[in-house]
Amino acid sequence: MEHINKRAAAGKTKRRPPVRKTAKTDWKEKIMHGVFFMAAFTSILSLLLIVIFIFTNGLPMMFEYGLTDFIFGTTWNRTTFGLLPMITGSILVTLGAVGLGVPIGVMTAVFMAEFCPKRLYAFLKPAVNLMAGIPSIVYGFFALRIIVPQIRAIFGGPGNSMLAAILLLTIMILPTVISLSEVAIRSVPRSYFSGSMALGASHERSIFSVVVPAAKSGIFSSIVLGVGRAIGETMAVVMVAGNQPLMPRGLTEGVRTLTTNIVMEMAYASGQHRDALVATGVVLFVFIMIINTTFLIMKTREAK
Repeated sequence: MEHINKRAAAGKTKRRPPVRKTAKTDWKEKIMHGVFFMAAFTSILSLLLIVIFIFTNGLPMMFEYGLTDFIFGTTWNRTTFGLLPMITGSILVTLGAVGLGVPIGVMTAVFMAEFCPKRLYAFLKPAVNLMAGIPSIVYGFFALRIIVPQIRAIFGGPGNSMLAAILLLTIMILPTVISLSEVAIRSVPRSYFSGSMALGASHERSIFSVVVPAAKSGIFSSIVLGVGRAIGETMAVVMVAGNQPLMPRGLTEGVRTLTTNIVMEMAYASGQHRDALVATGVVLFVFIMIINTTFLIMKTREAK
């Protein structure tokens, strides 16, 4: 008994006293708080400056030209500015890419998180990360030399088309969807899977009926980022879309998106033409905000 008491007393004497904040510690913390505040303030200020620049330069032209004529007009040239063909092209290309890319990306993430052998995973994971780091222009060159000739051979025509842009963007959004969806699936507590298996569910049913629904918030976020990547992509789409400022007439016909409309004509635009391109940026910004807000509302409702 005495031996136990001595050990307890010794243990008490070895306990470290609580760390007290000194003036030097407080000084360091205040500096780091200031650094973090400046970083956050710089980010917000940058966003505000971009918004102010775009809207102050684009909105006057839109109201001067006529908001309805600008948004719903179907003719675009150096004197007539109708943006509906580019809006429609952006929507169709984005929906096509998301419709193909999201199921493939989510299923790949499920495979990598739950079914993939370790040796194969050691190859797949770096490959997905490498895809995320490939420059857009390289994707565009790949599509120009591989996808476009195949479309030309199968369907005829020039090959530069809406279908080529959709297939290209499908490939480009895969790394984002796969990586974030895999992280979301792996973050689900393993007790969910174990409990489902204990109740008699099969391995596949436990994953697709329990684990994947539990990870839907993270998977939903990956879809949002995939949509943003698809609608905001420019240089790669310029190389394969055909870039015709006309209403889309089919998958094998050329199309122009909002981003490609800006980059193709800004170099030589001036006067009202240049203001119209800036106003295109306003429409694109509002368009992206509407999409993100819609997804946020849907995600909030699902969380409730």
